[in-house]
Amino acid sequence: QAQLVESGGGLAQPGGSLRLSCTASGSVFSIRAMGWYRQAPGKQRELVADIDSDGSTNYADSVKGRFTVARDNAKNTVYLQMNSLKPEDTAVYFCKVDLLHTNYDLVLHSYWGQGTQVTVSS
Repeated sequence: QAQLVESGGGLAQPGGSLRLSCTASGSVFSIRAMGWYRQAPGKQRELVADIDSDGSTNYADSVKGRFTVARDNAKNTVYLQMNSLKPEDTAVYFCKVDLLHTNYDLVLHSYWGQGTQVTVSS
């Protein structure tokens, strides 16, 4: 088993910044994709950004140019730098990690963080 621990959410003013972190621990042999999703009240969970093991990234159109996803493989950690925040960015943010537990694993295992609240309001 693996565990994900998120941190960094909170309250920000419009135009402000926040940085989220998510660290995987436990039985982790190799991490493939790492990403961030969000879910606003009454809405479905949506992809915000993800980053693959080769460093390639993918962003939702709504956050392009404002958010940056990065990873530190030595620390099994993924980050989301959120700049120029808008009220519509308010949501619970979840990290998701696809990993192998051992070098014998044949399939990827997906884990979700517990979620961290991001509120953008003046």
